[in-house]
Formats: sequence, structure tokens, C-alpha cells
Amino acid sequence: MDIRELIAAERRDLADVLDGLGDGQWDAPSLCAGWRTREVAAHITMPFRPVPEDFAAEMQRAAGDVERINRVLDEAARRDAAKVPAAELVAALRDNAETDWAPPGGDLVAAFNHDVIHGLDITVALGVDRRVPRDRMRVILDGLQPHAVAFFGVDLTGIELRADDLDWSYGEGEPLTGAAQDLLLVICGRRLPAGHLRGRDAARFTA
Repeated sequence: MDIRELIAAERRDLADVLDGLGDGQWDAPSLCAGWRTREVAAHITMPFRPVPEDFAAEMQRAAGDVERINRVLDEAARRDAAKVPAAELVAALRDNAETDWAPPGGDLVAAFNHDVIHGLDITVALGVDRRVPRDRMRVILDGLQPHAVAFFGVDLTGIELRADDLDWSYGEGEPLTGAAQDLLLVICGRRLPAGHLRGRDAARFTA
């Protein structure tokens, strides 16, 4: 499967999950601090929906300023979550499963990572029993580079991330064990629900 096929499969799977959620789940917190399921879904689908004319200008002015970019994206997600019905967000994701898009400065692999991570922000927070297929997780985990891990600012000094569902580990030190997708969320700075991680330092990364 090439990267476009992986992207399309992941978007369709996530659309199916979202389509089955109730109103309470759409309004439940995600693992993205300050965002509910609605805001995350709005953020994922933003490239596939019309946006205000001033959005592109704001993003251009924010170029190179990560904090400002994040603020613009946060405002957009909150605005769209408040006005776009959940059904339209699901449709935007499903209808654009095969649409090429990449984050600024990124490529299709970055777009795939973006979809998987934000999908996990929703499903893990809600306790949805879904595992990202192993071939998709492999693409992300095998492509991890130290600079990408450092981008999220998580201190993993003295910790070895050790997956219990894949032959994968990262770092050296005291083992922190869990599903590969949960360890990916640790790298991304998310705090997981209780019971997802095992090891001496599990509490550091648990909500």
C-alpha cells in the first residue's frame, strides 16, 4: 500500500468512527488540550472545506511563528466547530479520503501522521475500541527521527518506549510500555487515560 492508499483508508475508517458518535461524544474532551471531538474534527477537515478569506492571510503573517500559527489554527477550529454540523464534518472527511493535502512545509507522510494522531486524540479520549492497523503505525514509527520527537518538547530522558503490540522501541532507560499508538501519543505530548501505560514513569504521562 502506498502513502495515498494509507491516507484514504485512515480517513474512511475515522469517518466511520465519527459517524457513529452521539452528541455527548462530539462534545466530549479530546486529548488535544482545550479541544472537544468537534474541534479536532473541524481541524482535520479544514483543508477540505471553504475557509474565510482572511484565514490564508493570517497564516501567511504567522509564517515561522509556531505559537502564532497554533493560535490561528485554534481559532479556526473553534469557529468551525461552533457552526459546521457534525454530519458535514464527517462528509468532508469521507468525501476527501483521496484528496492530496499536506501541512505547510510537509509532505503526504506528514499529512498521514496528522490524520492518525488527531484521530487518536478522539478515539483514545472517548475510549473507542479502535487500533490503528499495524501497517499504518509502522509507517509513522519507522519514520520517527530525533528532531521530530524533539519538536513536541516531551522529556524522554532515561526512558525507553517499548510497544507491546509491535516489535518497536525508542530511546534508552527505564521501560515505558503500552500499545504503539499510545506511545506515539506520549511522544506527541498527550496525557493518556489511566491504564494505557505501564512502567515506573507511567503516571507522568497519564491524565
